[in-house]
Amino acid sequence: MPEGDVVRRTADRLDAALSHRTLTRAELRWPDVSDVGLLGRTVLETTAYGKHLLTRLDDGRTLHTHLRMEGQWRVDRTGSRGAAARGTQVRAVLANQWWTCTGNRLGMLDLLRTRDEARITGPLGPDILAPDFLEAGLDVALERIRAADARGGFHQEYPPNEGLPVADALLSQRGVAGIGTYYAAEALFARRQWPWTPVRDVADLRGIVLAARTLMRTSVEHGIDARGRHVHARAQQACHTCGTPVAVAPANRPPYERPIFYCPTCQPRA
Repeated sequence: MPEGDVVRRTADRLDAALSHRTLTRAELRWPDVSDVGLLGRTVLETTAYGKHLLTRLDDGRTLHTHLRMEGQWRVDRTGSRGAAARGTQVRAVLANQWWTCTGNRLGMLDLLRTRDEARITGPLGPDILAPDFLEAGLDVALERIRAADARGGFHQEYPPNEGLPVADALLSQRGVAGIGTYYAAEALFARRQWPWTPVRDVADLRGIVLAARTLMRTSVEHGIDARGRHVHARAQQACHTCGTPVAVAPANRPPYERPIFYCPTCQPRA
């Protein structure tokens, strides 16, 4: 699943192509909104919140999309072959005189009033890539994660006396929004933390969250090839630090389990 860095880069590309321009083509190939007319509307901006994309229009509405596992937005010059936007996987087309943006295999799409965006973002923790995250979001995220640990998880899925595993806390968007399996694994490796340590026993939760943010900002600013990869998707390959084969085990309870990769030597169980 694309994580917050990819979604942020996608938002930036959509914003550059659509912002302050009038839609000359607008197709929503999605149940419930397929007959909604957006033609002639001006796009104000596209922004990201965690893994969610919000395209705001001048009529007070917002097009909300989510990439889920396989979705993507592509941008082509209007009139080019790529701008034809044909195929059964196309879920949305937004175009102006210069650029055509095509949403393929989108996992979520709905239209809501811009003033109601809190329906989407309200349940989520602070966006880890927000410009003011360090000043206004970090402490809130840590507080939400620790509170969830005290009650046995964000959905009380663990016995309170066991606590919430730190990997699960990072993956839940309700503590901090934007982190997925890649950045959870890499941030935990960077801080040498065993992924299933209860949050209450993690000495440097702040450092783990900041490590994830630093890695994600590197990707946003320099591209995903610049972010580096030490453990994620490297099962049975040698750890770059100690040479131990990288291991993998599930985080989260069924049916929402996700793979987390880690080094058994560098990230020992306490």
